[in-house]
Amino acid sequence: MKGRRHIGETEIITDSDIYREVLSGRIPKAGEFVWLGTSDLKDLHVEKNGSMVPFLEILADLAKRQVLIRLIHAKEPGPAFRRDFDKYPILIKGMERILCPRVHFKSVVVDGQFAYTGSANLTGAGMGAKSENRRNFEAGIITTDKKLIEKIMDQFDSVWMGKYCDDCGRKKYCADYKDILQP
Repeated sequence: MKGRRHIGETEIITDSDIYREVLSGRIPKAGEFVWLGTSDLKDLHVEKNGSMVPFLEILADLAKRQVLIRLIHAKEPGPAFRRDFDKYPILIKGMERILCPRVHFKSVVVDGQFAYTGSANLTGAGMGAKSENRRNFEAGIITTDKKLIEKIMDQFDSVWMGKYCDDCGRKKYCADYKDILQP
């Protein structure tokens, strides 16, 4: 069982298994919501119907099905991601996004029933979508344990709701909260 160790409702997961279990396995099947937290965000590609497509296409498919999507990331993605984003105009209103320069956690929550948390950023190399010689060595957990999922969601939601913004020393870098926080 390369890359995985089962512990009850929680499994340790590594490398390309992250891609198979999280990106290909769980996210496309979401029915209510997907929360994505990452430090780095790049033009990740995934398999869909035998072809490789931008991961944004999977998110656009979810948005069409009215699955709520929240994305927190620490810095603006590169030009390739932005070009891909422009191909899916439904994401402009169909995906909520917050940029928080202090976010370093990497997490995925699907419908409050499944979660991933670990070291992998939302990039091809991080999520194990690249070839064996081009991917990062990553590790994390996947879980269906309600208590663990609740903790992951609480951290995500605290950042999402701006819990730390008043005391944050990096507000000047945070365009998303700048207008909200100024009187």
